[in-house]
Amino acid sequence: MSLHVERSGDGPDLVLLHGWGFHSGVWSEVLPDLAARFRVHAVDLPGHGHSAAIEVRGFDAAVDLVAAAIPAGSVVCGWSMGGLIAQRLAARHGSRVKALALVCTTPCFVERAGWPHGMKAATLAQFAARLEANRAATLENFVRLNALGGTRGRDAIRAFSRRVAERGAPSPAALEHGLRWLRETDLREEAPKLRVPTLVLHGARDVLAPVEAGRTLACLVPAARYVELEDAAHLAFFTHPRAFVESLEPLGG
Repeated sequence: MSLHVERSGDGPDLVLLHGWGFHSGVWSEVLPDLAARFRVHAVDLPGHGHSAAIEVRGFDAAVDLVAAAIPAGSVVCGWSMGGLIAQRLAARHGSRVKALALVCTTPCFVERAGWPHGMKAATLAQFAARLEANRAATLENFVRLNALGGTRGRDAIRAFSRRVAERGAPSPAALEHGLRWLRETDLREEAPKLRVPTLVLHGARDVLAPVEAGRTLACLVPAARYVELEDAAHLAFFTHPRAFVESLEPLGG
């Protein structure tokens, strides 16, 4: 069984990879502008959205499923957890990736030795415990965390809550595995080996992936182009759609 992919537009191939707990519907507000410039492939990751029936296994297995579902030579845009998948996709399936756009993401979501730019492991463990106790309330709170600190926060919370409802919450396995990927994945050593044109776009008010993570990622990736939005949080592509779309355009050339 293959991943669900919604395709629209015409032009260079652009793959959109969503974050933990969501599905490809999160791109709906920017999709018309993107489809005017690209042939867009909006992917539902394993266990999420219309890919809910896809078995969720390891991180690399998810990356391999994405690679099988997209055209060779794509611009791959990953937001949040989707940015981790995009980075590993470029390292593991180079022919599939012509360029990268890494949006409000990081090579390593959890703080560890030599990496102070992540959340504490204990914080993620507490979040996992809350998820097990009350999945619906925890996901609702997670939407708020995505918008916290940025402009258009209330609009973002309402829109993202509606998006989740459109396709239902991810499977429990998808949420569990996704948290494990966020906790265990460390791509810092792979970042300097990424040899494709790369955009790193980050919100200065991001509380889930601190802005220093984005700045450092841009330094690690050779010749990466860095765009920082000073009043954006984790939902920079939603709250600043024009800046997001315009930043992607050079990658399609």
